[in-house]
Amino acid sequence: MSPQAVVFDIGNVLIEWQPERFFDAEIGEADRRALFEAVDLHAMNDRVDRGERFRAVIEETAEANPDFAAAIRMWHDRWAELASPVIDRSVRLFRALKRRGVPCHILSNIGEETFAIAAKNYPFLEEFDEVFLSGALRMAKPDGAIFAHVESALALPPEALFFTDDRAENIDMAASRGWATQLFTSPSALAGRLVEEGLLTAEEVA
Repeated sequence: MSPQAVVFDIGNVLIEWQPERFFDAEIGEADRRALFEAVDLHAMNDRVDRGERFRAVIEETAEANPDFAAAIRMWHDRWAELASPVIDRSVRLFRALKRRGVPCHILSNIGEETFAIAAKNYPFLEEFDEVFLSGALRMAKPDGAIFAHVESALALPPEALFFTDDRAENIDMAASRGWATQLFTSPSALAGRLVEEGLLTAEEVA
């Protein structure tokens, strides 16, 4: 069966997600390294992605690490800058699929509050047909359960779904269920795969 719908991750697929780069610019590389060595900020963010309240998690972490509190609070107060910029060609591919009538969905490890900030800054996120957020579902990639939920919600068999994500473990789980997959390395590579799958033409991805 050829794919009938395309499922996009958000971070590093549609929008760049490089917190270290943001902190290098704000506090300098040396202080950023000290911060990330002292505080597991990605684990902190995982809590938000699994449904905990955004501000509460950041405040708890800041209070537990007073030497880094001001920098940690940037994760909340300046989150829109952490999640930037948009990956323009990926968005163009999404819109080309939409023009073709291909249903397009999101499956992302992201909190509901952080997604709301992203959608405010990048309104194209509200153009997707269905949005599956780990924070709302209280389960996250690469857990097989979240992929099963998408299949059930869309009433599609796994082989009808095409999925692109920047993390190999998420791609591996989707592929093990029978989804068509593309590990996202660049918009150009994704474009080529969409053409191979017959979802877009070479002219449409140019």
